[in-house]
Order: sequence, then C-alpha cells, then structure tokens
Amino acid sequence: MFDIDLQSRTPIYEQLYKRVVELTVKKQLRPGDKLPSVRELAKSLGVNSNTVSKAFQDLEHDGIIYSLAGRGSFISDKNGDVIKQNAAETFTLAAKEAAAAGLTAEEMTDIIKEITQTGGNKID
Repeated sequence: MFDIDLQSRTPIYEQLYKRVVELTVKKQLRPGDKLPSVRELAKSLGVNSNTVSKAFQDLEHDGIIYSLAGRGSFISDKNGDVIKQNAAETFTLAAKEAAAAGLTAEEMTDIIKEITQTGGNKID
C-alpha cells in the first residue's frame, strides 16, 4: 500500500507524503482510518523511523492526518479541502512557470485536457 522507490531522487518522506495523499484522493484511505505506527511503517519499508516521522509530521501540519497520543495517526475528515487547496496552489505556481517559459493558454489547456482524459489520478 505504501510503496516507495528507494532509487528515486525524490526523498522518501516526500514519496510517503504523496502516497498517503494519493490513497486519500482515491478513497483507499478514508477519514478515521488508522495509519500504521511510525515504527511499523519504517520497518516494513526498510527505512529509518525519522524518515517516516518527517512524512507524518508534514501530513499532520497540512491537516491530512491527525495524531492522538497513545492511539496513533488517523486520516483527517477535513483532508479533502486541504488537498484541493494545496493542489490549486501547486497548479497555480506551475501554470505561472509554464506561462513564463512561453507556453500559451491553448497549450496549457491541451495538457490539462490530456491529463483529465487519461484519468490523471496518479500522483508522481
């Protein structure tokens, strides 16, 4: 479920963050679902617990998960709005960069259409 690529240039904590977001968007993780403990997940992935802890801290900071002392970490019921807001901000920055690089509105629209027609549900 929490697949990561140890050969990727993307830091492991970022991959884990994105994977939790992806699973939430796909509704494979739902509000109230309990995540594995930091130690359990680190062991199953073969990574340092500090790496998993960093991902969980970032997810909690962004409102995607919440933690209860002694009980664990859970998917937040408010995460859909947070994910959409973060996506809109990221999209806006990317669109500004694309425009500055010379892409026309039509070229950007074509890219958006292609993404939405192919499903666009995989977060890289």
